[in-house]
Amino acid sequence: MRIGLRIFLGYFVIVALAALLLAQVFVREVKPGVRQAMEDSLVDTANLLAELAADDLAAGRIGSGRFAAGVHALGEREIGAEVWGFRKRSATYRIYVTDADGIVVFDSEGRDVGADYSRWNDVYLTLRGRYGARSTRDDPQDDSSSVMHVAAPVMDGQRIAGVLTVAKPNRTIAPFIARSEAIVTRWGLVLMGAALLVGVLAAWWLARQLGGLRRYADAVTAGRRAALPDSAGEFADLGRALQTMRERLEGKQYVERYVHALTHELKSPLTAIRGAAELLEAPPGGRPLPDEDRARFAASIAAQAGRMAQTIDRLLGLAAVEHRQRIEHPQPVDPVALLDEAWEQVEARAQERGLRLAREADAAVGTVRGDPFLLRQLLVNLLDNAIDFAPAGSAIETTVHGGGDRLRIAIADRGPGVPDYARDRVFERFYSLPRPQGGDRSSGIGLAFVAEVAQLHGGSARLDNRDGGGAVATVELPAARGA
Repeated sequence: MRIGLRIFLGYFVIVALAALLLAQVFVREVKPGVRQAMEDSLVDTANLLAELAADDLAAGRIGSGRFAAGVHALGEREIGAEVWGFRKRSATYRIYVTDADGIVVFDSEGRDVGADYSRWNDVYLTLRGRYGARSTRDDPQDDSSSVMHVAAPVMDGQRIAGVLTVAKPNRTIAPFIARSEAIVTRWGLVLMGAALLVGVLAAWWLARQLGGLRRYADAVTAGRRAALPDSAGEFADLGRALQTMRERLEGKQYVERYVHALTHELKSPLTAIRGAAELLEAPPGGRPLPDEDRARFAASIAAQAGRMAQTIDRLLGLAAVEHRQRIEHPQPVDPVALLDEAWEQVEARAQERGLRLAREADAAVGTVRGDPFLLRQLLVNLLDNAIDFAPAGSAIETTVHGGGDRLRIAIADRGPGVPDYARDRVFERFYSLPRPQGGDRSSGIGLAFVAEVAQLHGGSARLDNRDGGGAVATVELPAARGA
């Protein structure tokens, strides 16, 4: 499982548990909270009515006095109030009064006058000077039928003459509770959705940062060119640490590899130079060498020394390219003009063999962005390779085509072509083919340089056989935008 998915799942579990816990707490607290608020208002109402009923209870006219008339009038009143979006048409109170023995002497609904309520908590506790309240279901099987009763003492001086109870069905506050629960649930879901969105973005960001570093490490492990990905915070520090470690390790391995390669390539010319020098210094039989042989051995020494110098120069050029990860300051380059400049560098050598340049280019080729020097050296190496294999007096054919987002440069000759066994190895470092007419092999670095420069510019290089004989080297490069 990917780390981004693991992070998201862990975050999702935490958010889900937190949301569930909060939802349970809020929802469970809504109903008690509303009921507590209602009980508080009932306490005030009961005490107010107890004061108003005191005179009628003391005078023995609680069922027919002004208090009873006022309560009955309240029951018939059309209220028509708008309470937070809910319309209230009539009062929903039940009011009853008991005497000092707990016997009901007044009931606003007229149903339990004369009943003994002395054992109900509201009456029982109030008669003993304590706060009396109870919640009782009209239907024992239906929780919504619960009715809250809040009592207050009816005083006669310092004596408790009776108890007034205000009862209100809990279902009257059910719409408020349901609406509050719905609002809490809705906003809880919104909060959870927002938290999950934040979690998705955070997990994506973390996965992107780690994924970029992982791909960078994989590319480095595979020996490919790779630029350090853009990162932030600790990931940027980690990326820089990886890059520093890579540069130091690659630098050490690079030196070791090139010292080995240079030693291998210089061994053959050094052996030839040493052999020629020994013959010049002490010829066989002790007789002086003829001038012709001395000149031949001296020429051999000069040729091998030149070969060593060329090998070192080209190896240093290849090393400079292989060690670069990107073009620091790319410039727009005209490939046709660059091809002309490259031909000028090899033209003298081509004329020695009677070779000529045949060029074909699209009317609007466009440009590429890159390092002009490296691209020119790429073309010089391809032209040198074509000159080595082209038959004397033939033409080296070059074409430059642009189309879409790619630009293609091809350099072709009519030489012997590329053997099948060598087609997959021609771009390897130090791999070279024998030249026609017994010419010396090259250093085997030129085409490796071509491949590295093309890759550095985001392109590719290949060498194929062409119809009618000969080989064609093709380099594809990204065309500059807007070209």
